Amino acid sequence: MTGLEIRSNTVLPARREDITIRTSDGLTLVGELALPTDRDPVAALVCLHPLPTAGGFMDSHILRKASFRLPALAGVAVLRFNTRGTVSPRGRSEGSFDDARGERLDVEAAIDVANALGLQHRWLLGWSFGSDLALMFGLRPTIEGAVLLSPPLRYATDLDLDAWGQSGLPMTVVVPEFDDYLRPEAAEARFARVPQARLVGVRGAKHLWVGEKYVQRVLDEVVATVVPELGSLPTHWAGPTADVTVAT
Repeated sequence: MTGLEIRSNTVLPARREDITIRTSDGLTLVGELALPTDRDPVAALVCLHPLPTAGGFMDSHILRKASFRLPALAGVAVLRFNTRGTVSPRGRSEGSFDDARGERLDVEAAIDVANALGLQHRWLLGWSFGSDLALMFGLRPTIEGAVLLSPPLRYATDLDLDAWGQSGLPMTVVVPEFDDYLRPEAAEARFARVPQARLVGVRGAKHLWVGEKYVQRVLDEVVATVVPELGSLPTHWAGPTADVTVAT
């Protein structure tokens, strides 16, 4: 293979812009949109981060690396934001954590922004708490499906799963072998209520997907869902890299 090996903190070129999102209850949320530099995006991800009371935010590493890589490697737009009360290097979103209640308005507002920006083929990418938000609040007319990472099903209920099942919208559920909350066998039983769900168990992985091989596997599964014709993502990059501040 030629070119630079893509590593944990490799930042590939994208058109990046800070965005703000206004909720229907009057809060301003902070976020970022990353777009391909050389073409219109072929799909868009609205990212929903892990639990903020446990350290989750828009820069949680899988979502950050999606924004660093997918615009260049897959032509996918990545919209990330902090839910109410969440703080990251981008800033603090107004309001306070509301235990998956007021966050409904955050999800709806982020989808509305994706719509207003004209992003095509919008998908939800939810990780942990974010996967609960996707299941509970993400069934909107302009959403084409969801990718769920490490879903704990802590807040989402069987009624939410049933609603997704009835919608027929595609769903990929990526579950670590050693997840802290819901492991593949249990996930298979719970997600049986969503007949169209594709469940992927990842051997050796844990809830936080630490390790570059697991990051690559997760992002491959995301792209296989939203841009299935693309195949596996490259592991090397021959072009220039971007010059941005990398959050740790």
